Amino acid sequence: MSIATHDTAGAHSHDDHAHGGHPEIGFVRKYIFSTDHKVIGIQFLITTLLMLMVGGALALAVRWQLAFPWQWMPIAGDLEVFKDQGGIISPEFYTMLFTMHATVMIFLVIIPVLAGAFGNFLIPLQIGADDMAFPTLNMLSYWFMWPAIALFGISFVIGGITAGPAAGWTSYPVLSAIASAAPGSGAAQTFWLLAVTCVGVSSMMGSVNYMTTIINMRAPGMTLFRMPMTIWGMFITAILQSFALPVLTAAGFMVLCDRTLGTCFFVPAGLVVNNADPTIGGGQPLLWQHLFWFYSHPAVYIMLLPAMGMVSDMLCAFARKPLFGYKPMVYSLAAIAGLGFIVWGHHMFTSGMNPALGMTFMVSTMMIALPSAVKTFNWIGTLWGGNLIFTTPMLNSVAFISMFIVGGLSGIFMAAVPVDLYIHDSYFIVAHFHYVLFGATLFGVFGGIHFWFPKMFGRMMNDNVGKLHFVLTFIGFNGTFFTMHLLGVAGMPRRLADPFNYPYLEHLLPLNQFMTYSAMLMGFAQFLLLGNFFYSMFWGPKCGRNPWNANGLEWDAPSPPPHGNFDSIPIVYRGPYEYSSPLTDKDYLPQTEYIPPRPQPGTT
Repeated sequence: MSIATHDTAGAHSHDDHAHGGHPEIGFVRKYIFSTDHKVIGIQFLITTLLMLMVGGALALAVRWQLAFPWQWMPIAGDLEVFKDQGGIISPEFYTMLFTMHATVMIFLVIIPVLAGAFGNFLIPLQIGADDMAFPTLNMLSYWFMWPAIALFGISFVIGGITAGPAAGWTSYPVLSAIASAAPGSGAAQTFWLLAVTCVGVSSMMGSVNYMTTIINMRAPGMTLFRMPMTIWGMFITAILQSFALPVLTAAGFMVLCDRTLGTCFFVPAGLVVNNADPTIGGGQPLLWQHLFWFYSHPAVYIMLLPAMGMVSDMLCAFARKPLFGYKPMVYSLAAIAGLGFIVWGHHMFTSGMNPALGMTFMVSTMMIALPSAVKTFNWIGTLWGGNLIFTTPMLNSVAFISMFIVGGLSGIFMAAVPVDLYIHDSYFIVAHFHYVLFGATLFGVFGGIHFWFPKMFGRMMNDNVGKLHFVLTFIGFNGTFFTMHLLGVAGMPRRLADPFNYPYLEHLLPLNQFMTYSAMLMGFAQFLLLGNFFYSMFWGPKCGRNPWNANGLEWDAPSPPPHGNFDSIPIVYRGPYEYSSPLTDKDYLPQTEYIPPRPQPGTT
């Protein structure tokens, strides 16, 4: 039976399986301030998809300036706020643009869409629980995102187009610590720091919930090594968040104190800013980088490990094969997370680091290639010899692996101190982290949306539209970011509104224009995803519990699952990847299906 067949005969309505004893609740309590993990996951998903469009619009504005510097902007140039600027992007506004683009994409898209949306929706379903361990805390983890969104928005508009957050998403002192250091370092930067704190509180609430739920609420028979890789990714991510987030939160409060109370954690003595009197201090700006990257390098894996787990699940479902090397995949996830805590210093190779310390960070960074290679070769081993079915989730999963390989290979260059001294703060770095954090992660997210959409809404997304979205996104992405490697090697620096003031960079303008056209293609392709998502939510073809013929525990629940998730408490008999098993005539064997042991030869 093809997995594309929609088992509409097996479709079950939400009300058919509603658990008894749960009183009816109103619309607001059920769908807005909900404590149901599935509703909260969908709230996170819709919110992050909308924020993705905001972050993409900011990115297109950055690309426009680099392709057509100081030229009138189409559409946006006619807005009232740009009239005084002649419809062009000013240098101050350009600094705000790249600051807020990265801020939105990292803090309001990638982290919450993986840990918030898919973590909330999938963890109880895949381990056989009826909800999260702390439902009210779970609700608060979502609603703490909205103060963050509001504060980020206020920081961007409070001073107009010449005064906003201007210290980059890394918020390096002294630009962020002294209110007069940059045009946007007044109240706008303070709002920005408060917003990051709210995002941190939201993530911490989620991580505590995820760890408790996974440890304490697994269904009977669901041992740790019967959990899907998605759950392992979420579990290890929650551990990363619980250890790393307090460091960033404390550092954020220290910067706020420097800005508002006159403390000197990051402000050195004798610094002259904008012709003001020399500062009275004794702080160390480099301390912020240590504290910030101690969180933010593990945050790379907070943004990556859940997608690795999700892609593992999707690859097996569409290769119709067991996962190649399940336990090595689990151990490599843990190894990547552990090594991620001891490599933060590679972000500071150009800061005058002791060569011995630089060598330590260099070697530990290169060691991350080992568990990453284990995962890559195991994914390829899973595909090898499989009965591959090229659905939209499968195409996005293969793209995830491809983009992760490109990003990982370029990362090895930056791990070497002598090479990093040349390419640091060039567009080679921009290319690398977009391949890892955008290319890899978002292709995993796109695949996950199509794969688990039937479970969320009991309907299928249009596969042909999904494939068109994939092709346009893939072409646009590589056209935009692969070219950045060439710009970086040519010496084009980051964060400059007009790098072509330097004569040696003038010949790179056509490449920037090509990249901008590619980015436009990629940006407009996302409207296909949004249209497919919201149309299918209401009018997509209905499906049954398991339209993909997959093995995970979530496919045993109705589509969409009712309050409490399952008809009865599921009992787990095997791992999640028993595809093409000799124990059954089907090419899949769900975790809850019991098969009596076969009699041994010579016995009765």
